[in-house]
Amino acid sequence: MGKTLTEIAEQLNNSEKKVQLIYAFNGAGKTRLSREFKELIAPKISEIEPSGVKFIYYSAFTEDLFYWDNDLDMDAERKLKIQPNSFTDWVLKDQGQDQNIITTFQRYTNNKLTPRFNEEFSEVIFSLERGDDERSDNLKISKGEESNFIWSIFYTLLELVIDVLNIAEPDKREISEFDHLEYIFIDDPVSSLDENHLIQVAIDLAELIKINKSDVKFIITTHNPLFYNVLHNELNNDKYSYKRKHCVRWLMTKLDDGTYNLDEQPNDSPFSYHLYLKLELEKAIESDYLSKFHFNFLRNILEKTSTFLGYKRWEDLLPRTEDETNPYEARIINLCSHSKHAGEEVPYITEDDKRVLRYLVQELNKMYRFHQAEG
Repeated sequence: MGKTLTEIAEQLNNSEKKVQLIYAFNGAGKTRLSREFKELIAPKISEIEPSGVKFIYYSAFTEDLFYWDNDLDMDAERKLKIQPNSFTDWVLKDQGQDQNIITTFQRYTNNKLTPRFNEEFSEVIFSLERGDDERSDNLKISKGEESNFIWSIFYTLLELVIDVLNIAEPDKREISEFDHLEYIFIDDPVSSLDENHLIQVAIDLAELIKINKSDVKFIITTHNPLFYNVLHNELNNDKYSYKRKHCVRWLMTKLDDGTYNLDEQPNDSPFSYHLYLKLELEKAIESDYLSKFHFNFLRNILEKTSTFLGYKRWEDLLPRTEDETNPYEARIINLCSHSKHAGEEVPYITEDDKRVLRYLVQELNKMYRFHQAEG
């Protein structure tokens, strides 16, 4: 017998984990779950209010605050309009975070693509710098770029909130709006993103979660296995300060009778998507369409396979020289890049990097075997 979404929301609320990561297929009820959870935690708060905020969430409803005016008559003044709401008013008008939003957006897209807010922060136009002191204005950006822009606004809000709440004494904080915040619920922020930007969003979000010193809890839902994998791996990497005991991952499924199951997934078991990643990586090698994010694919595969084979470190699976050193480890780690500024780099790689990637995948295919215990 399954559970209702209200019962699933109560199950999440009863968890002591600081981060709950939920994987579910499209149409399984993720967005409806976010609404049920909001009604459970803060039924009278629909958006950011001046005080007493207990719950913040990002979902399809957040994206509905933005819509295009395509200037169908003249086809010259294309604008992204912002519905009047306290969410963007607080971030843009009260906190003056427009430049941080622009910086974040350009990191995810192109440092020549610039959003330009009007004075009332009620609409945005986009321009592209040409590099010759000229620019193209009033561009209609892609759906992926639009999602990146909206996420950049929300992510800027999260940075501000976490920065404020990391000050333990409430009377020493610059603002008090979030003193009672309990949950941040993020529903599928990567539905329109390509793999490269998706990975960067996951890495940045994990880094933000890991620096959170407050009691605020995160619930993150997604239908994207790659985002699920990267975020889970980043939060459970023992090289960083975040501890495994703080994070749980769930698989939510919808049953034929309209009820739901929420099953906990073991933190140390591979997620089968790594086999799909391996196939995609091999297809990219065959077609010679390789980018930096394919190194993230390889790292993901190595992490999952090392768990399956019983190795403690994914680096132990890489080819080694006679003196047991590993000349490829630093290269892969650098190219995977956990830096917040990785998005500023071009996604393309050199022919030498491609050669290394091809070699490592070839070694992956011929060398992997179960780890044999000594003695």
